[in-house]
Amino acid sequence: MRHRSIVLVGRDHEVRSVERALAAARAGQGGTIFLVGESGIGKSRIAAAAIESAFAAGMGLMRGRASAIGPMSPFRPLAEAILFLLRADPVTPADLGPYGPILGRLVPGWGDPPAGGDSLVVLAEAVLRLTGHVGRDRGCLLTLDDLHDADPETLAVLEYLVDNVDLQPTLLLGAIRDQDSAALTMARAAAQRGRCTLIDLARLTEHDLRQLVAMSLEIDTAHVPAAAVDLLLAGSAGIPFLAEELVTTMIDDAVLVADGDTWTVAHDSHAALTAALSRPLARRVAQLGPRIQRLLSVAAVFGPRFPLGIVRHVTDMTDRDLLSLLQDDGAAQLVAPDEHTADWYAFHHQLGREAVLAQLDPTDRAALAAAVADAVEAVNPGLPGEWCEITAALRLDAGDHDAAGRLFAEVGRRALALGAATSAVALLDKAWSLLTHSDAATRATTLEQLVLALAEAGLVERALASVEVLDQVGGLTARRRADLHTRLAWAATVAGNTAAGLVQVEAARALLGDDSSAEDVAPIDVVAAHLALDVPGPDQLDTAERLARQAATVAEAVPLPEVACQAWQLLGAIARHRDPTEATACLERARSLAVRHNLPIWEIHALIRLGNDDALRHGGLHRLERARDQATRAGAVTARYQAEASIALHTILRGDHDAADATIKSVLAATTRLKLLETTQYALLLAAVLAAHRGNRRDMDTALTEFRHWQGDPALHAPRVHGLAGTFCALLEEDRPRATADLARAVASEDTGGSVFPLSGRYGLHLLLQVLAGEADWTDYLEVTANPACALRWDRQFTLFAQAVLLGRAGKLTEATAAADDAIRAGAPYAMSRHLALRLVAEPAIDAGWGDAIGWLRTAEDHFHRTDVPAVAGACRALLRRAGAKVSQRREGADGIPTELRSAGITVREFEVLTLLVGRLGNREIGDRLHLSPRTVERHVSSLITKTGLRNRIALGELAAEIAGTD
Repeated sequence: MRHRSIVLVGRDHEVRSVERALAAARAGQGGTIFLVGESGIGKSRIAAAAIESAFAAGMGLMRGRASAIGPMSPFRPLAEAILFLLRADPVTPADLGPYGPILGRLVPGWGDPPAGGDSLVVLAEAVLRLTGHVGRDRGCLLTLDDLHDADPETLAVLEYLVDNVDLQPTLLLGAIRDQDSAALTMARAAAQRGRCTLIDLARLTEHDLRQLVAMSLEIDTAHVPAAAVDLLLAGSAGIPFLAEELVTTMIDDAVLVADGDTWTVAHDSHAALTAALSRPLARRVAQLGPRIQRLLSVAAVFGPRFPLGIVRHVTDMTDRDLLSLLQDDGAAQLVAPDEHTADWYAFHHQLGREAVLAQLDPTDRAALAAAVADAVEAVNPGLPGEWCEITAALRLDAGDHDAAGRLFAEVGRRALALGAATSAVALLDKAWSLLTHSDAATRATTLEQLVLALAEAGLVERALASVEVLDQVGGLTARRRADLHTRLAWAATVAGNTAAGLVQVEAARALLGDDSSAEDVAPIDVVAAHLALDVPGPDQLDTAERLARQAATVAEAVPLPEVACQAWQLLGAIARHRDPTEATACLERARSLAVRHNLPIWEIHALIRLGNDDALRHGGLHRLERARDQATRAGAVTARYQAEASIALHTILRGDHDAADATIKSVLAATTRLKLLETTQYALLLAAVLAAHRGNRRDMDTALTEFRHWQGDPALHAPRVHGLAGTFCALLEEDRPRATADLARAVASEDTGGSVFPLSGRYGLHLLLQVLAGEADWTDYLEVTANPACALRWDRQFTLFAQAVLLGRAGKLTEATAAADDAIRAGAPYAMSRHLALRLVAEPAIDAGWGDAIGWLRTAEDHFHRTDVPAVAGACRALLRRAGAKVSQRREGADGIPTELRSAGITVREFEVLTLLVGRLGNREIGDRLHLSPRTVERHVSSLITKTGLRNRIALGELAAEIAGTD
């Protein structure tokens, strides 16, 4: 006979649902199931059964719970689940690429996450990729219990997992109590979206209870007394945990009596159904001896789980006495060794802990909470990790509001440092409410941290309101208050609230006064410089540059390395439009400072900008690729996608459209999921530019619509929207007026919008189109080319072509040809733009008789035919006919002709004849194979000799053999 059933009763449907989900995860199809129900209903039992099944199937296991020993410890369920996994699976950060270091926020020993870390969504992606890595080829089960007690950050990560786990070989199984909680709200919303399965666990029926009794007594259900089932239903209300406790009580109190091979209920069954029977846990606690009661009272005051060291310290028991009492039958029915941590025990169920606490009157409980808090502080000096929040809760239970408030403030500060801004806000709010009668300095420091947490959590409006309260509280120096206003100014800037940012900057300056030190003003100046770029006006760039340079000079001297890096990088962006060399020098300085002061994230951002400079000036991608790889190693996920997006831009310019398309799609797949707004906007702009460079206006417009959907402002990005995208799309449509109008808008936006984007066309394509239209002469050319900004290689190809046209127009034909050759060399990395320019300048070259206009047009026509830009290819053919050149009909199979032969004008039929010359076949044999007359074959051979410039038929055969790779 066993008093507790070890088999799940009445849960066949639920268990089958979980088993099907586990099988799907093993097959690579992930999913989420939430078990919802009241306390004692069996959520943990079903989760335990799932773990046993997954273990038997060889799946990866991750197991955590949110019933923290302190008040909502940030990320605790996730950290516990990962540590549970690592005890059995040797996973290393390197296995997860750039996402490994991100998990340093949760896993001790996995390194420090990047400073200025990424968002919670990036952390969630890291957890998701961990489950995918663990579950490859076998599946992974992630169980998270007691989610109703989970912190906001864990729930944010969990929501992301729920929405994306279907693409991983992972089953996420969560348990939530059926009560108002953020976890239950999230789960029900996810179920409505079809992203998870919600299983509401019902109470056991009379049939289920009969089966439970039969299993406990090891008898057939037919032999279970009906009176026993009635008593059980009345006493437990169908809650499995209480039902099992009642079966034990009924047997112990001789309500259920064995009579040979049968069981009967005592005659006075109504008397048996007493308060003691309906509250078996409380009754059991009351029957325990005083020493066990004292031990369990200390444990219950501490929490659902408790360390033996703290209990020993409070009770003054020896280890031997402590373990002996815990192994007593009475205690063992309430607590057991914790499965996760050595030298810890846990209550079987929260109901058991509540039964112990119910025996304590409020005064005794408060005194015991104070004693336990004293013990925690004595055993754990400095209160590292979770010990601080445990003690805060204990001090609050003891009625010591001031001590509790100070501890909650410290816990909130630590949570903010961990990146758990939402939890930090809740903790600091609690601290602020408890410190009503504390001294001004303590209250001010707490409110200062709360304001910072609000800003970090994106609650900028509340932060701005709270800082006004702080100004009234006092207790902080003017310098600290000015620093806080400066931080809020930056938060408002990032949030796009320029007006609020400017107000905070002025508040910071006013607090410091006119006699403030340059060291105090530098952080304000660099924020004000960024804000200046968002305030329209003719002097905005000059103002931003003056403030940034002022901040950089002071910050570098103090030193304030982060302020200096921020200022020099902004200066690099501002200077680029007028002098790329100066911009590079600013960025090199920022990188050098970052390396010297060990600021890896700032170094990576400097490398990305320097990589862009290299690509713009020389066409090389080496430094951008280095920045991407360094970001990957550092776990700087956002920076990595920024680097990849920059690589995509320059891949577009190089004309490798398929590679650019793959990169953009890869970036967008990640950034849209991670909600990285700025990088997503940039990638969508690149998608529009790519479509434009393919001559596909519909796809360009679709990408721009999606860009606006992601809160992108086309006006702020007019150089890209109208210059790099719209202008080229119109040129590839052979719509010169529209291209000219788009380019004019792009150039004008630089004069009014404060854009620092370098590829508007002002110093390259704009000049070429003006020269071609007769709207620019040598004076205009010299004015543009005198500006250092036109040194960028992308722009230089166009200015050189413009020079060639002007020289040809002046009758300097040799010089014009030489300038065109220089332009072709400058444009060598840029396939599409180089061929487009050749098409544009061929027309004046034909008219003036300079350059190799026919060759250029054939090359351009071939390129645009192969890249499916029919308008330009057709224009090239029309110009060839106008020049008197023979234009071969485009036939199926032309793509198989080598480029140099296509450029020579060799047709598909001529190439077919050429390939048959390898075998030294005669005209009649070739004609038989191609269904041509011998005379027609002879004409094709003669044409081949003319077009290739070869001496004879034998030379043609040798060329054909070389092409075919034969002797």
